Amino acid sequence: MTAESKPAPAPGPAGPLGTAKSPFTTEGVRDYESRRYKSWDQRMVQARERRIIRRHFRAAGPEASAGLILDLPCGYGRFAPLLTEIGSRPMNADLSIEMVRRAMETSGRPGLAADAKNGLPFRTGTFGAVFCMRLLHHVHDPADRRAILEELGRVSAGWGVVSYYRANSLHKAQRALRRLRKKSPRKIRMIEGNGFAAEAAAAGWTVVRDAALFRGLHAARIALLKKAAAP
Repeated sequence: MTAESKPAPAPGPAGPLGTAKSPFTTEGVRDYESRRYKSWDQRMVQARERRIIRRHFRAAGPEASAGLILDLPCGYGRFAPLLTEIGSRPMNADLSIEMVRRAMETSGRPGLAADAKNGLPFRTGTFGAVFCMRLLHHVHDPADRRAILEELGRVSAGWGVVSYYRANSLHKAQRALRRLRKKSPRKIRMIEGNGFAAEAAAAGWTVVRDAALFRGLHAARIALLKKAAAP
């Protein structure tokens, strides 16, 4: 079956979940949801993310926001209320089946287990936009990041909102200090300079807007992408 002819999942809330393996249990997802983004600093991060995302979708216009949006990785559905607020119909997708189940409960929208690097089970151009938050900084191989960006571009009709980490010396120092204090933060990949724009271009995207989460303080950035071939 070619990429062009891949079947779309069932449109109803009982869409296929797939068979991807997951380290999360139902209880683990609930525990993660109850703890993550609850501290004062993480609440600030979340509020800032939401402001940037709204601005990006406003800039892209209704062709990006007023239709189907692929939320990958959806996690427990953290952004589902925001995506609904802007007028979209999100499709939940994640490597974790248990996360997808929780996101489906949160959003009332269908979902499935999926891995962008190895191919998504959607027809080309299925979504008005793809939404990919907090994935790429965990992908260390540039070839893997490009594969993910290419697959997201295949299933998008024109737009994408994608987060990544740009190298930031202060953020690097902060993470090194946390490691010395034995908190052992998960390893992440910060892309040097304008490397993300180059990777996106190689995958068929143009960076339209690129906003820092907290300029000079944090490595996280959120980019509004448009497919290079899109009108």
